[in-house]
Amino acid sequence: MTTLSDLLESIAAIPPGFDSTAVATAVTRQFGLSGDYTLLVSERDQNFALTIASKHQYVVKITSLTEHTLVTDFQIAALLHLEKSAVVGVPRIVRTVSGADRGVILSDDGTRHCLRVVTWLNGNLLAASELSHDIARSFGYQLAELDLALADFKHEGDGQLLLWDTQRAGELRSLLVHVDEAEVRQQLTTVLNYFDGQVMPGLETLPNQVIHNDANTENVLLDANARVIGIIDFGDMLRAPRIIEVSTAAAYLRSDCGDPLQFIAPFVAGYQERNALSGAELDLLFDLVQTRLAMTLVLYYWRLSARDKGDPYRQKLVANEGSALKFLRSLSDLGRSAFHARVAG
Repeated sequence: MTTLSDLLESIAAIPPGFDSTAVATAVTRQFGLSGDYTLLVSERDQNFALTIASKHQYVVKITSLTEHTLVTDFQIAALLHLEKSAVVGVPRIVRTVSGADRGVILSDDGTRHCLRVVTWLNGNLLAASELSHDIARSFGYQLAELDLALADFKHEGDGQLLLWDTQRAGELRSLLVHVDEAEVRQQLTTVLNYFDGQVMPGLETLPNQVIHNDANTENVLLDANARVIGIIDFGDMLRAPRIIEVSTAAAYLRSDCGDPLQFIAPFVAGYQERNALSGAELDLLFDLVQTRLAMTLVLYYWRLSARDKGDPYRQKLVANEGSALKFLRSLSDLGRSAFHARVAG
């Protein structure tokens, strides 16, 4: 049985540490691809950008040993399902020269790591762009398209256990000891308690499917005309209530203009235009957005204590999540009724 400690250990674990020369050798031999490698910041796996002749790019992924083989199979199968369904704007699996959907790379002690290559999607990160009403609505529509394509996809690995599974939010309560500000700790405790007592029971009857589960602004791509053209990083996929897909993305559409729904409202409208949500789903959206923000903050404080100050992922986390507390407070001040009237009305 996987425990919270196991999940925390997988997050805190140092990603694989292969040098680019060893990776290049393995990729050339197995995939027939040669070029220049750039290390990418990643939470669990070791990822590289591979550039060939200055124009063709790929992502090379070396899977963490903490990831179960069944989960790796699930992630590959999902991308193959999306390819078969002709979904655009998502990475494609690159086959080895022998036609396999993955390769292998050996560490110095002979340990085998799964070696994957997927296509690189060109575009500007939403996180580096200025949000607008139109972008938020386009984002909602594209995420709905993705969820429709995944609705009939099933795999024995789709129940992977993740810290970033909103369904398990209450389990993070033990990490509140790392929140050293009493007022913040109390607010997060209140959100998690409400989730366990009032929200989680209602999730059990809602539409359930495989979801991306990490459609944050770092994983959404725009073209030069600020249109959403891609969604990347499928490492946190799992089977969950569909509304969690929406709430997770909404938690990252943060506004500092005084209106916390400036981008959430058009995002949900865009999603509903393509993939209508039920009244029961919308009734839980406010609380699920707050829950995701609480999860982000609990894990944020825990990570600050668990990773060295010079750790690249820690530095990225500090830069990205500084606004989460302010946004959670803005939503709390707005309240559930006002949120529902704007978003579901």
